[in-house]
Amino acid sequence: MPTILWVDDQIDLLEPHILFLESKGYTVTKVTNGADAVARVQDERFDLVFLDEQMPGMDGIETLGEIKRETPDVPVVMITKSEEEEIMEDAIGGQISDYLIKPVHPKQLLLTCKRILDRKRIRDEHVSQDYLRSFREIGMQLSGRLDWQDWIEVYRRLIGFDRELEGDDSLRQVLENQLGEANQEFARYIEDEYSGWIGMTDGAGERRPVLSHEIFDQFVIPTLRGTDKPVYFFLIDCMRLDQWLEFQQLLFPLFEIETDTHFSLLPTATPYSRNAIFSGMLPAQIAQRWPKFWAEAEGDEHSRNRHEEEFLRDLLRRRHVDGRMQYEKITKTDDGRNLAQQISNYQQNRLSAIVVNFVDNLAHSRSDSAVLKEIAPDERAYRALTRTWFEHSWLYQVFQDLARTDCHIVITADHGVIRSLRPTKVIGDRETSTSLRYKFGRNLKCDGRHAILVKDPHTYGLPSRQLNTNYIIAKEDYYFVYPTNYNHYVNHYKDTMQHGGISLEEMILPVLSLTPR
Repeated sequence: MPTILWVDDQIDLLEPHILFLESKGYTVTKVTNGADAVARVQDERFDLVFLDEQMPGMDGIETLGEIKRETPDVPVVMITKSEEEEIMEDAIGGQISDYLIKPVHPKQLLLTCKRILDRKRIRDEHVSQDYLRSFREIGMQLSGRLDWQDWIEVYRRLIGFDRELEGDDSLRQVLENQLGEANQEFARYIEDEYSGWIGMTDGAGERRPVLSHEIFDQFVIPTLRGTDKPVYFFLIDCMRLDQWLEFQQLLFPLFEIETDTHFSLLPTATPYSRNAIFSGMLPAQIAQRWPKFWAEAEGDEHSRNRHEEEFLRDLLRRRHVDGRMQYEKITKTDDGRNLAQQISNYQQNRLSAIVVNFVDNLAHSRSDSAVLKEIAPDERAYRALTRTWFEHSWLYQVFQDLARTDCHIVITADHGVIRSLRPTKVIGDRETSTSLRYKFGRNLKCDGRHAILVKDPHTYGLPSRQLNTNYIIAKEDYYFVYPTNYNHYVNHYKDTMQHGGISLEEMILPVLSLTPR
């Protein structure tokens, strides 16, 4: 039962209140002065302290300080006759959880106890009941015919429950299973619809979502044309929608936030989706317009992102957008800190485009580091780790500084990431690319249940390096392993964070428009 320490020099007069709380399941220990209260918290563990503010000898404010030194995490409710602002500020500065004005009513005490002690339990019960009510409804949606807008809704609901469900491990397992079922159906949907999306030439609309190569045309260029304010475009590499929802909680007090979504192009990997964002073109169009840029990186896929600034300047010229543009790619913490110190100088730019690589680095580091896997063994912990980084990062400082200026900010990601948990065999020659969630090469073979085989790359808007080039793109949480040394590589890559494939986590991404409050 929850235990309460009640400190009041007239405790005998409060006996009816104490009996009422005990009848509701609380155990109440009574003391009449601050010194005894401090001694009790040194010897016993209490869940809550009711503390009288006006007592002879050691008063409530002084007692509060001593209690917090002994047990800084115990919640304290100050009970006072005074409503003087100075006393309340002293109490709040002393880290009280609440305060009540005498005379207090028993039900008032009960509500305070429930709010402080039972809030998490009551909230968890409500979330669990809400998910149980929604489970069947989501299941029926998954068995029906969903369009791209329905998929956004389903994914938002699932990650909403994933963020809120806490104590019930069995219910979390049910949720994880349903998310797996959703990804299975989503992969079927993408296999049916994606090539049709690529074939549409009239831009995004109700028939399909905004895709990577349309982000500037849909969200950035209209803003540049519609305002004289400096515009900042932040691309946070590998940021998923659920991670953004964690960041958003910290930014809400600073900005008005308008939320939209886009779907990453396939493969959901930086050379394809991010180059498409900055060029305003599909990967096949990029390779056609800049064959040298694409061909020079045949042996190093990552080097295909060396030309984002040129792509963006070309896009702005094609769209007849004038004004000073500055591009920055932040790969190291020191570079980020330097940017934070100089962000005021960027106000003179018409557009500042900033790529932030930390979240992508974190995903790859978790794959390589046993320590990070221990810290972030599952989705909840991985989300919490990214929030902790953001809260103490140079990037959050940049947003805080920009919130004090007159500007417009657009934030998005190029792709998400998924925990790769299931292996699937792939066959290809020695020139086949090395990625785990997608591959391109000649005459690739894979299990059609676990991956999409793209025989004609142009139907997916992808370049064809040579005759008989095809692509395979993993579905759900599968990752590709060659038959040679199969067991070794299965164990080596299992439960690593990967991108490039088809999943809700990798494809459905946030696009945010922020204006300072």
